[in-house]
Amino acid sequence: MAQLLVYSDEVRDALKASLPVVALESTIITHGMPFPRNVETARFVEADIRSQGAVPATIAIMDGKIHVGLSDADLDRLAQAENVMKCSRADLTFALSTGQYGATTVAATMMAAHLAGLKVFATGGIGGVHKGAEETFDISADLDELGRTPVCVVSAGAKALLDIPKTLEVLETKGVPVIAFGTDELPAFWSRSSGLPAPYRLDTAAEIGALLKMRAQFPDHGGVLIANPVPEAEEIARPEMSEFIDAALAKADAQNIRGKDVTPYVLGAIFELTEGRSLETNIALVRNNARLAARIAAELV
Repeated sequence: MAQLLVYSDEVRDALKASLPVVALESTIITHGMPFPRNVETARFVEADIRSQGAVPATIAIMDGKIHVGLSDADLDRLAQAENVMKCSRADLTFALSTGQYGATTVAATMMAAHLAGLKVFATGGIGGVHKGAEETFDISADLDELGRTPVCVVSAGAKALLDIPKTLEVLETKGVPVIAFGTDELPAFWSRSSGLPAPYRLDTAAEIGALLKMRAQFPDHGGVLIANPVPEAEEIARPEMSEFIDAALAKADAQNIRGKDVTPYVLGAIFELTEGRSLETNIALVRNNARLAARIAAELV
């Protein structure tokens, strides 16, 4: 498997020196926002990780290889590429075998990070159980990956357009600890509050590091989900956000949007409804998660 991995010089040197490294997904670059805002945001997030003494490793599929860490030139090349595949577990090997560009989702980033020896991954929000899944069976592969792959995922919770109570039930069934950072209530991506109590709470990166070290002693345990609330100054409060989400979901249903297309369509509709506020909040929470992930990674080296 090592022949599939291409490490950036910075990541390779960090791993050799046993420095903390944080994995990052690449769908935020290719499917989250237009060029050049996507590259600017990616570089801000990488800088946030470096500011905490860790090394960023943005993961993407290029030239039939899994790139672990992107140079500035690679980042620009990916950001401007056309027809980039959105890769989850089912798509990863297809992109590799055909040589197509691939941007990794939470699931594929976890797979690649584990293969590369990385233990901590920062993202915005995980996928989960979609509303109406009892009829559509639309459930993200992120949940299965969290149940099987031993990587700590630092997020702002599940994306708020999902059925969060059902998402929590599935995570519990799969044995995934859901840890709220510094709060008793589960955050809901754009909002600090979901109205749901968090299964567990930890208040420091050191406490999270201790949990990860304990779980590492059990070889059959999967991942851990850290739910880190968006900074208060950047949040969109839950009552207001709920109206935007309901309107966007209704629009998607009216357009008969299904499957993988639902999340990007709804996020785009929410962007329009909030007049861009949702994107600014999204960027703020990703950066906040990156800083926390760097501190957690430092506890593991």
